[in-house]
Amino acid sequence: MEARRAVVTGGAGFLGSYLCERLVERGTEVICMDNFLTGSPDNVAHLMGNSAFRLVECDLTGFVHVSGDVDLVLHFASAASPVDYLRHPIETLKVGSLGTLHALGLAREKGARFVLASTSEVYGDPLEHPQKEGYWGNVNPVGPRSVYDEAKRFAESLTTAYRNSHGTDTGIVRIFNTYGPRMRPHDGRAIPTFIRQALSGEPITVTGDGTQTRSICYVTDTVEGILAMADSDFEGPVNIGNPAELTMLELAETIRGLTGSSSPIEFIDRPADDPAVRRPDTSLAASRLGWKAQVEAGDGLRRTIEWFADKLSETPKAVAGR
Repeated sequence: MEARRAVVTGGAGFLGSYLCERLVERGTEVICMDNFLTGSPDNVAHLMGNSAFRLVECDLTGFVHVSGDVDLVLHFASAASPVDYLRHPIETLKVGSLGTLHALGLAREKGARFVLASTSEVYGDPLEHPQKEGYWGNVNPVGPRSVYDEAKRFAESLTTAYRNSHGTDTGIVRIFNTYGPRMRPHDGRAIPTFIRQALSGEPITVTGDGTQTRSICYVTDTVEGILAMADSDFEGPVNIGNPAELTMLELAETIRGLTGSSSPIEFIDRPADDPAVRRPDTSLAASRLGWKAQVEAGDGLRRTIEWFADKLSETPKAVAGR
């Protein structure tokens, strides 16, 4: 059942802003909470004139209060890119622990459905491929990425505890490599980095030998999968992603071709604990939620490149391949 009034934590972030937008389109009143550590009011500026939308600056690790009824809590507050969570390790751990505790408390108080944004990173550097929800993962608990990986693993455990101990209506989505417009050009993830470099004529920096794989999912597909979970009573966890897999070198070459760029590809050191493979098994999402990704990588990347070209004020020549 579609919610009448929703709280979206991290709602001014890349993915959160699309969730807010889509919920408002569906007729849901939205309270967007964000402390703007990595999000920006610019991402939801187009919603500010809508009476169904309210932006609240809020640190979720502190006290959280919302007056009135709430049907749905979408907990999406967290740094999500390695650059961000390595710069803000304590904040990342706190929002995954204390922030999740407070968001769950709000959902319990209101009798609302709670959906946790977890991540494919709970699988770590996986020894199972593709990754199914029953796989427990291969995570280094003291490695540099652990501040994000373990925060999300703890958040999943806490969400499950609230469901089992308090009867809170909860769901967990494990999100795989979402991309699209509104990503920050310098957020450190592969797609915005490659696009920014290609449009600027800089070398496209591929880590390692480029054979490591990712499965990229366009943002509108991810949002529809999340909302399908929100509208259900399924507890999950469930993978939300596009199972089409490609190497980082293939991704770099694709982006170079779509931008019409002559940027050379340059290989740089691979980060510690960088996963060798990443591909979701999405059969559970298909059977329980009736959802699967629709947007092919080429189409999604063209849309994203066009947005970045406008954002970076590039010349039409730079996007000749779009």
